[in-house]
Amino acid sequence: MVGPDVLAASYKYAPSPVDFWGAWIIRRQRHISLFERPYEYMTTMSDLKEVKSNTSHRKHSHNLSAGHNIDLRKPSVTTVLPDGDSPDLEGLSADEAALVALGYKQEFKREFSLWTTFCVSFAVLGLLPSFASTLYYGMGYAGTGGMVWGWLISWVFIQCVAMGMAELCSSMPTSGGLYYASAVLAPPGYGPYAAWITGWSNWCTQVTGAPSVNYALSAMILAAASITNPNYVPTDYQTFLLTVFIMLQHACISSMPTLWIARYNSYGSTLNMIGLVVVIIMIPASVTGMPATATTPAVPKFLPSSQVWSIQNGTEWPDGIAVLMSFIAIIWTMSGYDAPFHLSEECSNAAVASPRAIVMTAGVGGLAGWALQLVVGYTVIDIPSIIGSDLGQPWASYLIQVMPQKTALAILALTIICAYSMGQGCMVAASRVTFAYARDGCFPASFWIKRVNKHTHTPVNAVWFNTSVGICLLLLIFGGPIAIGAIFSVGAIAAYVAFTIPIFIKTFFVGNRFRRGPWHLGKFSKPIGMMACSFILVMMPILCFPSVRGKDLTSQLMNWTVVVYGGPMALVNIWWVLSARKWFKGPVINVEHHMLGREDAVVNGVETSDSDSAPNYSSKKAELDGEVLPMTEVR
Repeated sequence: MVGPDVLAASYKYAPSPVDFWGAWIIRRQRHISLFERPYEYMTTMSDLKEVKSNTSHRKHSHNLSAGHNIDLRKPSVTTVLPDGDSPDLEGLSADEAALVALGYKQEFKREFSLWTTFCVSFAVLGLLPSFASTLYYGMGYAGTGGMVWGWLISWVFIQCVAMGMAELCSSMPTSGGLYYASAVLAPPGYGPYAAWITGWSNWCTQVTGAPSVNYALSAMILAAASITNPNYVPTDYQTFLLTVFIMLQHACISSMPTLWIARYNSYGSTLNMIGLVVVIIMIPASVTGMPATATTPAVPKFLPSSQVWSIQNGTEWPDGIAVLMSFIAIIWTMSGYDAPFHLSEECSNAAVASPRAIVMTAGVGGLAGWALQLVVGYTVIDIPSIIGSDLGQPWASYLIQVMPQKTALAILALTIICAYSMGQGCMVAASRVTFAYARDGCFPASFWIKRVNKHTHTPVNAVWFNTSVGICLLLLIFGGPIAIGAIFSVGAIAAYVAFTIPIFIKTFFVGNRFRRGPWHLGKFSKPIGMMACSFILVMMPILCFPSVRGKDLTSQLMNWTVVVYGGPMALVNIWWVLSARKWFKGPVINVEHHMLGREDAVVNGVETSDSDSAPNYSSKKAELDGEVLPMTEVR
């Protein structure tokens, strides 16, 4: 066995995910994980060279070594072939070969491009409907100052998180995403636990995404009905049924073939972009201000900058804390840019296109979102009346306050259409995450959830599993606005916990030994990672603060995020201690591989842990003792 000190001297790069899976491939019986004894399987790494490939088309290598001609596909990522073993890469495209080198077989059609991947991600981001859904927090906690300052400051740090995630995505483009990265990069012995916590936290984000968006969508639809008919007052029962109806529609769309989904999201994202631009133009063009009355002075169409950029504290905390609390609006809004990571197994040239889509989504979304914040900040008239409006939807209340009713309804209708597209994008991204985790046995019914429909080639079972869980979460509607509002803050905190764990491990444990993909941050990787991690460490407790404190704090005004998120995560940790640590060993390979030089030595990826049915591959290895195997370097 090679110790850490010897390894560090002989191999200057931390093992890439491909290195791990190449080494894990030889552990063929009972899913014995590399994470149990990592250094034992890395003894040949010092003999390898790190090579990069800039090609994405098919080609073959012809290497002559030890008197053998080797014709092997060159994947677009660096791989490792320990003990003469190799994934079966024959006849695969560059993307397929890269995925196989990571330990997974290609199960989806790669029909997403950079643009369509960005479209899904931007649809999940849904700037206009997300802003409308979270206006209560951004405006209610710190006023217009929190909206403009808060968005600008937090966007800088969120962009750091996005760039750190993109670097991970380029190195390991698989649907498992953050969960896979945590497993591979964690220190020896901690890989399965890191994957377990990251995976469940990310799944909490994904499974609450569509319900929270569709709940806000239903609230806007019913608010529009209330505007046109002032005598109509929506009930919780009506809101629940409408939200469930929308969830079922999105589930049907998300069960379609990949190409259909890609086209649908392309149209939806284009509409989201157009709608955002239209709203940013229509609001300043349509606002009327407020004429003077006997008791109130006139309010201009646009407020002075001195007022807009000042903080109007709506909490019982100091101004600085109030601004930090307002960050929940942008954190929840900007939590969808990880979608390209989860769609990377359906994207062509994934090691480059997927990370670019992540950075594009965070960059374009952050800039456009800040423009919308400025427009609203300069035109809002009375914040308390918006927050306390009987309509129950601050965005609808704001529109009615600052412009004519017909124009307000037109903008609200456009927001509703964009929100519908966003909810469907959330459903697609969540289904891919659930499929990836089920493929590795994380759920009790993984054998059913991970099945890919033979007609659509999409994870239909995962779609309907998430839909069922989401409908159950919507029962919180009957607990009141504070209870259902918890799914927004849970989505925010769970997302960034999952985002940050692998970035934290890469930055503080792996450091400069991290093996990069074709898209990377270079010398800025560590400082950007440190900024991202610092931001999340500060924000985690802030997101759990209630707006009031002391004697004013009641059960109705309590922030239940710590319970709604902390409770399930506590159960997940208990499950780990009692059971999961005994059987969960991290991501599971499912590819066919072979021993080079022996045509009959073909090994299939193991799907069960039944040792009785597992063939004795150790004997096949013994047959090769004393033989000289061809040494192959895959570039």
